[in-house]
Amino acid sequence: MADATHIFPVDFLWGTATAAHQVEGDNTNNDWYAWEQKGGGRVFEDQVSGKACKWWSGHAEKDIKRMADLNTNAHRLSIEWSRIEPEPGQWNHDAIDRYRAILTAMRDAGVQPMVTLHHFTNPIWVAEQGGWLNPEISTLFQRFVQKAVAEMADLCDVWCTINEPSVYAAKGFYDGSWPPGQANLGHYFQVMHNMAEAHAAAYHAIHELRPQARVGMAHHMVYWKPLRSANPLDRTVTHLLDGMFNGLFLDVIATGQWRPIIGKKGEIPQAKGTLDWIGLNYYQRWDAAFKLNALKALGITYSARPGAPKGPQSWGEFYPEGLLELIKRLHRQFNKPIYITENGVPDETDTIRPGFLLEHLQQVWKAIMHSIPVKGYYFWSLVDNFEWAEGLDPRYRFGLYGVDFKTQKRTLRNSGKLYKEIAKTNAISSDMARRYAPEVVERMFPGKVSPR
Repeated sequence: MADATHIFPVDFLWGTATAAHQVEGDNTNNDWYAWEQKGGGRVFEDQVSGKACKWWSGHAEKDIKRMADLNTNAHRLSIEWSRIEPEPGQWNHDAIDRYRAILTAMRDAGVQPMVTLHHFTNPIWVAEQGGWLNPEISTLFQRFVQKAVAEMADLCDVWCTINEPSVYAAKGFYDGSWPPGQANLGHYFQVMHNMAEAHAAAYHAIHELRPQARVGMAHHMVYWKPLRSANPLDRTVTHLLDGMFNGLFLDVIATGQWRPIIGKKGEIPQAKGTLDWIGLNYYQRWDAAFKLNALKALGITYSARPGAPKGPQSWGEFYPEGLLELIKRLHRQFNKPIYITENGVPDETDTIRPGFLLEHLQQVWKAIMHSIPVKGYYFWSLVDNFEWAEGLDPRYRFGLYGVDFKTQKRTLRNSGKLYKEIAKTNAISSDMARRYAPEVVERMFPGKVSPR
């Protein structure tokens, strides 16, 4: 292998990420809490979020100290709509004060906050009014955004309007595994349309309140490939999935044109150009294929490449090169600053995570070497948390810090020690790979060391 060190820009942000419902605990006024209470296998072993990581009752500040201990200088968190607006037009100032305390603690620790305004959960009253199928949802969301930003803008400069609209729409309205539990392709596209309107409304509202704010959104992208590249049906399925999941939301922001695969086409002109930056959430590659036994799903199937390294159960293939390709795609389409707003791996034993981290960061470094403005990397996640439908399933532990949910004890994993070293040195190196993930050394740094 060749010895090498990949140095990142001096102003690069090294961060971690969390979401409100997954870490706060005692979050009882949203549709996810209601979904958990129904049981019936909706969540792994019918678990509930409960105390989660106890951020709301004081552990947030302890974990913020852990961010500083990791040498990180940024963190992406979300704020819970149902806490701030528990009933229509009613504001909970105790909740606002709690969020202000968390943001203040972050800034005092030298950690720059990025605040996400919608990360999968909705107040129960919003759900009762039709949720994201309600044609008035963008107005309701805009009202919440205006209040939240007005109360916290002095503590945050970077805002993320919506997290992963295509994931939210797919899970809640296409396969029905998340609330509200629907399986209706038309509803998938309607929710995506309404989220595009809401993103645009939030973007403009934030800039009216805070012209200097930097506003974007976090988009989950899958690296889709046809299972059989010579098969035209597999190529068609790949094109459909990429367009429906990756491309649709991005295209309406880029052009103002609404072009769903099915349903009425139109325009959302107010959405055009509503990005100061773009966030990329990237985890996996899927091979797409057409199968006759999946006609109820239009013949669309996808799975990890046979024999490839992958996550648990139906998790996709680990494919670091896909991260670089998707970064290039976003750069071509928007030419805006890019943040990797999520990237991580479910790995209870922490055997995969160090190599996963190094190989994906090498792809980020390559993008920067191509003069693409990737400004920061937010690892998912700081701590193990309540992982939505997977609940507290031990197979779905994402944290740099392991969490014992009975005692709330945190344990820094080996991957956390690696990330701490990366953030401190602002670099990744062959030496780090040798010490933390020898299995990736030859892939990352092939060749022989030159004689000295």
